[in-house]
Amino acid sequence: MSRVNRATVTQSLSVSFTVGLYGIAFGAASIAAGFSFLQTCLLSLITFSGASQFAVIGVMGAGGSALSGIATASLLGTRNMLYAMRMAPLLKVRGFKKFIAAEVTIDESTGVAIGQEDLGVDSMKHGFWLTGIGVYIFWNFFTVLGALGAQAMGNPSAWGLDAAVPAAFLGLVWPRLLGNFERALAASALIVAVLLSPILGAGLPIITTALLAVVFGWKVRQ
Repeated sequence: MSRVNRATVTQSLSVSFTVGLYGIAFGAASIAAGFSFLQTCLLSLITFSGASQFAVIGVMGAGGSALSGIATASLLGTRNMLYAMRMAPLLKVRGFKKFIAAEVTIDESTGVAIGQEDLGVDSMKHGFWLTGIGVYIFWNFFTVLGALGAQAMGNPSAWGLDAAVPAAFLGLVWPRLLGNFERALAASALIVAVLLSPILGAGLPIITTALLAVVFGWKVRQ
């Protein structure tokens, strides 16, 4: 087995812990949205996709149907398929290990892996596994803490925890708005969602904004 680069370990752990902390917000927000402690923990254990998890509790907590919540979460989760296409030739895993790799193929594990490209293939693999598994452990640990804390508070809405979903969602999206294209797309999506909210049911305005990505993508190709 090749030796793990110290810089790779440091970066992986720092990213894992920082991202995992968002689990507190998810756990608290999920309880505030009416989900049980068990449901909250299972969402993190099985779904394990921060943006998709916040989408589910945000839509259903606002009164939307389970179908619209799942549809919204699925749209957000499609990016993981693209990550998998990039990571599969690198990892070359089989059997049960392939299932584990699929579960921890997220923004952070892919980003750290690609960031180690100058250090070689082994460092890329180490970055992927250390970050993916690290985020999984920290995210689920802090989800439990957030959910327990929200339950101990009584009525989560009285503490303003109902605002945790949009706040945490903004925290996840904001670092990715690096260029004018991303900012314009985000602003347009916000405007469309706000305008459609009084007309469409909960969750549908968010799904509709996905069409904006197609429009913006088409414009870029012109």
